[in-house]
Amino acid sequence: MAYLEFLAVFIGIPALFFVLFNAALSRLGYELPFSMRAWPALSVVGGHVLLALFYTTPWDNYLVATRVWWYDPDLVLGITFGYVPFEEYIFFVGQTVLLGLALIAAARVLSDSTPSFRSRPKLRLLSAGLTLAGWLVGLLLLLLDHHPGTYLGLELTWGLIPLLVQMTFGADILWHHRRPVLWTLLPGTLYLSGADAHAIRSGTWTIDPKQSLGVTLGGILPLEEFIFFFLTSSMVVFGVTLVIARQSHERALWLLGGSRSPQ
Repeated sequence: MAYLEFLAVFIGIPALFFVLFNAALSRLGYELPFSMRAWPALSVVGGHVLLALFYTTPWDNYLVATRVWWYDPDLVLGITFGYVPFEEYIFFVGQTVLLGLALIAAARVLSDSTPSFRSRPKLRLLSAGLTLAGWLVGLLLLLLDHHPGTYLGLELTWGLIPLLVQMTFGADILWHHRRPVLWTLLPGTLYLSGADAHAIRSGTWTIDPKQSLGVTLGGILPLEEFIFFFLTSSMVVFGVTLVIARQSHERALWLLGGSRSPQ
């Protein structure tokens, strides 16, 4: 399956669906709740596209350069930036847009889980601690030079850094908005993992079995790929939610000394 064909079918069509779905919801009067309108949501999604390109490009180039994964040169356009084909950059953008639009739609139709927000410092501390523990596991895999753990170590040490920041700042804010967050994150992870499995089975790209644990889901999808899509989907969904949430802006104002009451 050509990479562009994969992008059109598994990213382009669903993204177009959510564009039309959000437009229909808006016409029917379903707007984002007031608590998620601190910044224009579409602009925030666009900002996350730039962040995804900036943060993912060096890491993904390293993966291809070290043959953690590779692509079939006959199934891409042949245009590369660094070691990575042009289509891969479109994937960064498309995944971010797709998840961002899905989150906006979910937030339109799902109300906040609780009527009022309550700060939960212990939840932030616990979430940050668990995230840091996962990052240390990834670092240990790399330091021990455990070859089958290379891919897992690289994705944990890369992917959990932004999540650590998000958990430390706003795990309780994400919990408050858990309905749209979870209804985007979990189906999004499963969908993208299924699409990835199809691409692997079609030979569009290949994960090096010597640098992965050898654990597959459904006999096709390496466990590391499922973890990858969970991590990247979390970055997008958590990031967009935190930026558009009014509670985040109130907390940021307090941290900067512009508010007397902590949030």
